Amino acid sequence: MTYNNLCKRLTAVYDRGEAVAVARMVLERAFGLSLTDICCGKVTQLSADESQRLEEMTRRLCSSEPVQYVLGEAVFGGRTYHVDGSVLIPRPETEGLCALAVEAAAATTTGGRVRILDIGTGSGCIATTLALDVPGSDVTAWDISPEAIATATGNTQRLGATVRFVLQDALHAPADDSLWDIIVSNPPYIRHAESRDMHPNVLRHEPHGALFVPDDDPQLFYRAITSYAIHALRPGGRLLFETNTALTDATARLMSDLGMGHVSVADDCFGKPRFACGTRIQALTAT
Repeated sequence: MTYNNLCKRLTAVYDRGEAVAVARMVLERAFGLSLTDICCGKVTQLSADESQRLEEMTRRLCSSEPVQYVLGEAVFGGRTYHVDGSVLIPRPETEGLCALAVEAAAATTTGGRVRILDIGTGSGCIATTLALDVPGSDVTAWDISPEAIATATGNTQRLGATVRFVLQDALHAPADDSLWDIIVSNPPYIRHAESRDMHPNVLRHEPHGALFVPDDDPQLFYRAITSYAIHALRPGGRLLFETNTALTDATARLMSDLGMGHVSVADDCFGKPRFACGTRIQALTAT
């Protein structure tokens, strides 16, 4: 197979620019070929086994499987995570959620270790980032999927992070009180009606349980997690959400209605309102 042939085959799924980018990514990460190598025709010099592997990867890509699943890895926050069909592919906008959590951790005044909970951890990219980037952090991560927990555990081990993983349904949280300094979550938030506008590589391959919520209750997870957070956060603790940009303001209102204080909205790296943040108000002192 030649490089030009590879790009041409990928245009069945991607536009020309994306096809070129995906082809270069595969050749660089899976076969160690630099742009110079590609330009010099070294794609045609792959061994028989490598050529067979490239053919299989191309078939998977042409079936709309995301390149990250085909490669088995995705980069998030400068670190490489293993990903497969058990977890969502980490998105660059979610790095902004981690940045907000790091900022919130730096402002924590409780003293001692900063206790952080990541709800719906998936690949573990948020939990791992916070475990490595927040000095003195004590990070716990929940997910309802045993397969996701296994993937996330492998990622933390490879990256040298310490995270406590718990198999837990966010919709049936335990009765914790004043346990966490920070709760962060990127829960399912895409309405089924929005699926018609989504790319096939997402619809066919990424786990629907981590993507979709009912059309008639898109705030399902935000309501449940906020209801948990108003008791489970320590007074002054922070709740940080990634949201559906069409519903960020509605999520912020929900948080306020349920008792969170100092609720605000922040933009992602693309300038879209993506994050809703709030604080557990200090308990009033009885007189």
